[in-house]
Amino acid sequence: MSQTTYPVVWDLDVFFKGGSESPELRQHLDETKERVRTYAEAAKSFNTPTSASDAEEVVSKLEEVSDLMQHIRQASAFVSCLEAQDMSDQKASALRSEITEMSALFGSSMNVIKQKLSKTEDSVWNELLEHEKLSELTFVLNEWRDQAKEELSEEEEALITALSVDGYHAWGQMYNTIVGGMTVKVNGEELSVGQTNNLLSHEDPAIRKEAYEKLEAAWKEKEHLFAKTLNHLAGFRLNTYKKRGWDNVLKEPLDINRMKEETLDAMWDAISKNKELFVDYLNRKAQLLGKEKLEWYDLGAPTQKNKKKLSYDEGAEFILKHFEKFSPKMASFAKRAFEEAWIEAEDRPGKRPGGFCTGFPLSEQSRIFMTYSGSMSNVATLAHELGHAFHSFALKGVHPLNRRYAMNVAETASTFAEMIVADASVKEANSDEEKIALLEDKLQRSVAFFMNIHSRFLFETRFYEERKNGFVPASRLNELTDQAQREAYCDTVNSTSPSYWSNKLHFHITGVPFYNFPYTFGYLFSLSIYAKALEEGTNYEDQYMALLRDTAVMSVEDLAMKHLGEDITKESFWEKGIELCKNDVKEYLNLTE
Repeated sequence: MSQTTYPVVWDLDVFFKGGSESPELRQHLDETKERVRTYAEAAKSFNTPTSASDAEEVVSKLEEVSDLMQHIRQASAFVSCLEAQDMSDQKASALRSEITEMSALFGSSMNVIKQKLSKTEDSVWNELLEHEKLSELTFVLNEWRDQAKEELSEEEEALITALSVDGYHAWGQMYNTIVGGMTVKVNGEELSVGQTNNLLSHEDPAIRKEAYEKLEAAWKEKEHLFAKTLNHLAGFRLNTYKKRGWDNVLKEPLDINRMKEETLDAMWDAISKNKELFVDYLNRKAQLLGKEKLEWYDLGAPTQKNKKKLSYDEGAEFILKHFEKFSPKMASFAKRAFEEAWIEAEDRPGKRPGGFCTGFPLSEQSRIFMTYSGSMSNVATLAHELGHAFHSFALKGVHPLNRRYAMNVAETASTFAEMIVADASVKEANSDEEKIALLEDKLQRSVAFFMNIHSRFLFETRFYEERKNGFVPASRLNELTDQAQREAYCDTVNSTSPSYWSNKLHFHITGVPFYNFPYTFGYLFSLSIYAKALEEGTNYEDQYMALLRDTAVMSVEDLAMKHLGEDITKESFWEKGIELCKNDVKEYLNLTE
């Protein structure tokens, strides 16, 4: 038994005391808004560099960008925590709108700077990058320059950003508002949609079925509202792309993730060609549940009851013990996070569903949000979010503009940490029954990345193509979802979740388009890292941290070649990771023979 007691509610007062009514937060926002307004005016008078002697002015502008970015991020992270810990906090929602507006003005100012830098003559540009304070930002500055050349004029981009506050981000906020007010009654109990989602993995099939049916009905009731939010979000993006002359809806997400389309194609092609064994797993699961085919609400169902429950403190100690074997620095970092109340883990009503990690750059700390109920799956989720936080820690001391890594590599560090714990739990199982249950936890993650995420990608790609021709009604969105799920799951499910397009928050997030494929990328990419870590143990720690530090300063293709010696535009790279997952399937099939 663990002798240490860790707090289960996070400490936010260290940043701003008083929650959404915090005077400190109010002062921080007012001062930052004033600085953003001043910066917006200064950006207008910034001139395109004409010689190397302009380097100091460029440095000055970039240092201000960096500092303002951190101040905005500090406030935004705090408000994200407020919104997640209490969905009824209306003041937090108002603060979110305020930060969105400020961020839009700041974004417009940054675009002005980027546009003017993009017009610098090549010879002058190369000289500027030789300056000691600019040379370390070479990748980011070249990326900005390339992006600006593909965008519209300063005035047009500024207009798009300004209109996005009420014409784009507001639709995402509207979605959150509607979902925040939804409740579902299951087994006589009034639950939030997040709490009801958790019942889809309940041991009792009757409860799973009721939760599924009640959820589908709840989303169905409001599907015309959600069809509007999704269509208007997509419409705004597509109109912006059209004005810029972009026809490929994947251009923006690929650019954001610093990856080539051939890399994405290679990944999905490798997965599609290697689904047969995962189909065997799902068919075996159906057999064990006494069915010919799985229903949608059976996908998360346990086929073997795992009686093992870990208290939060025991879960923390399990993570620390196994992190230590791979990276003493990661273990030490995680211990600090547990001890200093960086984690909101309490199981209580009113919290947002899911989990996340957010960073407070001015304080050089992170905060982790989840709901812990004692399962090994919870422990793995906790490790996953600690992996995100460790990624930020690894970048400590790096220039803030060189810390802006993309979602696909963000999911690499988190999944690596999750694998350490998931693998350890299987190896330490005390019986075949326990091992089957733990293997199933791992396999459900593989199925999620190879099939569920694939279905989301297929749906979103097809939806955007249809949206180019006009509004896509809820009935058609349901059809597209059903088709994508049946295809991605290789027709192993008897029923699907037609409402998935409306109930999955990721489709309605405005920050990142195509919030799906980066998860699968991170999962498979981290498998290669994990394989190396298994070979070298703690000797791999420094190499791993070096890889993390490079995640924001090169393309993923260059990152893989530099640190893994692999060409990720080839299917063979992705097949190596898939093969490791197939080994789990084989072990599961043998144990359940």
